[in-house]
Amino acid sequence: MSDFNTTNESLGTFTVSVYILGFAAGPLLWAPLSEMFGRAMVFNITNAGFVAFNIGCGFANSISSLIVLRFFGGFCGSACLALGGGVIADMIAPDQRGKATSIWSIGPLMGPVVGPICGGFMSERIGWRWIFYVLSIAGGVVSIGTFIFLYETNPVVILKRKAARLRKETGNQRLRSALETNVTGGQLLILSLKRPFKLLFISPIVLSLSILMGVNYAYLYLCFTTFPLVFQQVYHFNEGVSGLAYLGLGIGSMCGLALIAKYSDKIVVNMTKKHGVRKPEYRLPLMILAHLLIPIGLLWYGWSADKHVHWYSVHLFWSNCRIVPIIGSGFFSAGVLGTFMPISTYLIDAFQLYAASALAANAVLRSLMGALLPLAGPAMVL
Repeated sequence: MSDFNTTNESLGTFTVSVYILGFAAGPLLWAPLSEMFGRAMVFNITNAGFVAFNIGCGFANSISSLIVLRFFGGFCGSACLALGGGVIADMIAPDQRGKATSIWSIGPLMGPVVGPICGGFMSERIGWRWIFYVLSIAGGVVSIGTFIFLYETNPVVILKRKAARLRKETGNQRLRSALETNVTGGQLLILSLKRPFKLLFISPIVLSLSILMGVNYAYLYLCFTTFPLVFQQVYHFNEGVSGLAYLGLGIGSMCGLALIAKYSDKIVVNMTKKHGVRKPEYRLPLMILAHLLIPIGLLWYGWSADKHVHWYSVHLFWSNCRIVPIIGSGFFSAGVLGTFMPISTYLIDAFQLYAASALAANAVLRSLMGALLPLAGPAMVL
């Protein structure tokens, strides 16, 4: 904001949240395309785009160009979130999907926590532009790795390619994939692009779970965008040290992740044995318990920050209680992860081949709310 001569706090916040707005738009395109043309191709294209737009952010000469480039960086970066669940549905047996989803979720859930810690010190020492250069270097390494080592996982695409190869080798033009349809390419593209919207607005369970996750995601990004204001202006941390305030969110997320990874699959197996049938809904009991942590953590964090409770020596129900607001944020983030994980795994189990479209539908509301609510953050905090 200083470099671009702006004092508009909402505009400064939007440079952060516009990335999540890209997360809302991207999955609606990437998920259907991955179900038509394969996951690997979409990964490789979007990874290259992610690197290119982050390089552009580093060279941005105005806040408006930074906002535009940030949006398209999120648009391309959203493919990993949109397609990850589809890859898990392609490769992992239902009894092991809880653990697999937990491992996959480490990136998108820990990235926004680790990022501010590194970024706070980097922007203080070497400038904010180097944040984007480092992201571009890391993204470039990953892009090269996926281009070389990533194989296709979508069974529809794999069988289609195998059938085409066998027709060429044998000359038998009647060979077809068991999963192939009779619709034309154009019709299939339209159907694929419409699927996330249909799931979002026609399926009550997808809509209701998307709203629930969207509200929680908005709270999470409200914390991401207001932590610098709270800890720099209320507690007078410098720019680098204020990034350490995100450790509470990170530790809470890891604790929630560990519990979900340990018990999610066990609950599914036990309930399947008890009732004699496997249902996707067996993923949801943990979500109910975890969701209770969200209001507890928000009240804890909000009350202590509003009352300017000192960060290292407070006497509450026990003596010398430390880092009170950060502890509250840890309980909150554990609850957010405890709802994020069961909902994602439920959608993967329920929609199987179209898991990517179901997760894309979920990502639309989640990302829209996560991008827009934080714009009210500065007015709420200051």
